[in-house]
Amino acid sequence: MSWLKMPPQIFRLVLLTLAIVSSYLVARWLLTPSSFGQYAFYRGDSLVEHMSHTPVFAGRKACSECHDDIDEKLSKAEHKTISCESCHGVGQPHVDNPDEKIAKPGDNLCLRCHAYNPSRPTWLKQIDPKDHYRDEKCVGCHVPHQPNEVP
Repeated sequence: MSWLKMPPQIFRLVLLTLAIVSSYLVARWLLTPSSFGQYAFYRGDSLVEHMSHTPVFAGRKACSECHDDIDEKLSKAEHKTISCESCHGVGQPHVDNPDEKIAKPGDNLCLRCHAYNPSRPTWLKQIDPKDHYRDEKCVGCHVPHQPNEVP
């Protein structure tokens, strides 16, 4: 079968396919950074970029320098594996300037982990917010650093 005898709709499909494939290859060539693939499937320059960012998280060790009593309580409770900044937010500005207030957790923070979700592991205590005493806030019945304690 010659190109001249090919039905026109097939000829158009072949041209369209060639146009799509060639535009993909040109876009890939233009848009892929030169350091892509330097470290397997990663862009090598991204390591330098990430190292240049200023850290915003202080880390648990920085929190325990001033709040060692809370850290000691927390180390004996269910939330011992959770970072302070998971609930209180970014802590570096507070570490740099203690007058800078840090966020106090509210119900939404508790429910972010403890609202019922069937995809979560069964060992994680979960509640249905509609049925779990919604007249009070979570901190009305639970101490966040020691959830099984009554305030």
